[in-house]
Amino acid sequence: MASVTIAQVKKRFGTVEILHGVDIQIADGSFTVLVGPSGCGKSTLLRMLAGLEQISDGEIRIGDQRVNDLPPKQRDIAMVFQNYALYPHMTVRQNMSFALMLAKESAAAIEGKVARAAGILGLAELLERFPRQLSGGQRQRVAMGRAIVRDPQVFLFDEPLSNLDAKLRVAMRTEIKELHQRLKTTSIYVTHDQIEAMTMGDQIVVMKDGRIEQTGSPLELYDRPANLFVAGFIGSPAMNFLPGTLRRSGGAALVELGDGTRLAAPPHSGGDDGQSVILGTRPEHLALVGENGIATEVAVVEPTGADTFVSCRHQGRELAVVFHDRHAFEPGSTIHLQPDLKRAHLFDAGSGRRLAA
Repeated sequence: MASVTIAQVKKRFGTVEILHGVDIQIADGSFTVLVGPSGCGKSTLLRMLAGLEQISDGEIRIGDQRVNDLPPKQRDIAMVFQNYALYPHMTVRQNMSFALMLAKESAAAIEGKVARAAGILGLAELLERFPRQLSGGQRQRVAMGRAIVRDPQVFLFDEPLSNLDAKLRVAMRTEIKELHQRLKTTSIYVTHDQIEAMTMGDQIVVMKDGRIEQTGSPLELYDRPANLFVAGFIGSPAMNFLPGTLRRSGGAALVELGDGTRLAAPPHSGGDDGQSVILGTRPEHLALVGENGIATEVAVVEPTGADTFVSCRHQGRELAVVFHDRHAFEPGSTIHLQPDLKRAHLFDAGSGRRLAA
């Protein structure tokens, strides 16, 4: 195992810069998730780690070794791809052992490593099958097994679950997390799915347009997003945003919404009197109240059993609410909502940064 250091790494295609000086420190044995929308540069960064893309500037170190100019086979990494990348004419056993055969390991060593990986992943009864005879989840296990047998310093996962159906993705998330807990190998996982990021990562790196927006643990990003982008990207359903104006008088701070509704500002919020702000509140942090609070029009009610999801409108803006009780609101009716201000956030409307005192 090894730590990974990414220092001021840039990537250019011609004159177009894709990555703009990325810095990430990944601890030995940790599970780090790179998450962001399509085109943010996360897969390009992973390919640079693997040696499949050249680094334009900066430095990548695996352990104490600078790997900028090393070919992939000398980096001691193993990569699991989105499309499995299995050899169709080889059995599961042959797919898993192929890299070891190229490395000229002994037959006994290969057999032992394949048997161990197959046992971990539940593939022992499938070793003589071909990829065409396997389900999507089984193929992904084989791809993971091929990585495990190499016993690398670092595992790289490039959106490995995106080709699976929703139920299987949930099951495979658990399998990959359990695998990491068992092997304790440094892992770097790329996804655009923030639910995968939240449930799997020790550390999450949120990227946008080739830059890092925020790095931290899942709950740090959820509870203390650095800006509007992170606040809207992390969490499902997404955070609600209400534009308003900050009013300060004496020691009190209020947020005045567009319809004149005044709410106390979240505790420990920064900002100046008259500043244009955006109040952020998560759907599960809105409570039903009487005549006070934010007046909203009910658009759609979605009962799920455990929770009730309600889509509302306020001043032409959509608001999502999650109630843990059952409600039977009529579409078009008006309900009043009060945010839990201890869990709300205030952002500068111009820069998008969170306003903390």
